[in-house]
Amino acid sequence: MAEVAESDFLLAQRGVARELGAWVIGAVFDARNRLAFALADGTLHLAATEEPWSSVTAHDAGLLSACADMQEGWLTGGDDGTLMRTAPDGTVTKLADYKGKWIDHVAAHDSGLRAAAVGKALHLLGPGGPLKTLTHPSSVGGIAFDAKGKRVAASHYNGASVWFVGAKEDKPRVLEWKGSHHAIAFSPDGTHVVTAMQEPSLHGWRLTDGQHMRMSGYPGKTRSLSFTARGRWLATSGAESIVLWPFFGGGPMGKAPTELAGGDEVFCSAVACHPQHEVVAAGFGDGLVLIAEIASGKVVPVAPPTGSPVSALSWSPNGALLAFGTETGRAGFVDLARR
Repeated sequence: MAEVAESDFLLAQRGVARELGAWVIGAVFDARNRLAFALADGTLHLAATEEPWSSVTAHDAGLLSACADMQEGWLTGGDDGTLMRTAPDGTVTKLADYKGKWIDHVAAHDSGLRAAAVGKALHLLGPGGPLKTLTHPSSVGGIAFDAKGKRVAASHYNGASVWFVGAKEDKPRVLEWKGSHHAIAFSPDGTHVVTAMQEPSLHGWRLTDGQHMRMSGYPGKTRSLSFTARGRWLATSGAESIVLWPFFGGGPMGKAPTELAGGDEVFCSAVACHPQHEVVAAGFGDGLVLIAEIASGKVVPVAPPTGSPVSALSWSPNGALLAFGTETGRAGFVDLARR
């Protein structure tokens, strides 16, 4: 990618980028395709395509996690122990206070559920407030709702736990595998759970029969996982290319992964699959952002390297906008629908 001129990147033709001055924890679109950049300094920058961007302070201290809220707006957790909701108009509301304990992970589902991971506890909240607290054997490393919002999964030391949100008796299905598990994802059809581990590998479980799936061979730690819309591929970071594991035809067991857009000896740091098509966006350790079509391997350059790793990457729900952020606070988006 080194010989690509800056004018050839989509950002120059169809995008906007700003220097926001702090680590971008999340580039988060809500359900209505509105974009906010969540920064480690506790601020949220609401990015508009036409008007000037605005910023609000969501946390007095550090912001650790961010996601889209149930119907609109954004949910954030901080090292001040507060779970905050920021509305599209910038109004910030405190939903819960866990008294100075770090909120490492947040998740929400449009059915009306919110989740916040605090140490070993996973707090579930509904539109009216707290619902229940689910306790794990060790600190929660990642959380994910399934597509229907009926189950929530949490990764932790020696595996993951899958809970039915509406169960009268809270007893998880424990998925065991030795080691420390972090990022976690449900497949879109809800049949598989995959975690990224502290060691450079992934582990998966087929929920129908508990079959284990080990995906290894990474030169670095995987921090970012994303299934394609129909669940045929799992895209991951942690190598010099985008690594895609096939979840069809009996895979991923016994199948080699597909690798796209590698060769510059810079590790991929973030991946995000398009919400409709078999296309994956990737960010790299030098700030490069690109889009790759899985079937053809065709690569489109999005944003040029700036020297700082891409720390946040996401698509708008309608698939028209791609947003990215870096560890040094560069944040931007491209509008693929723009002519």
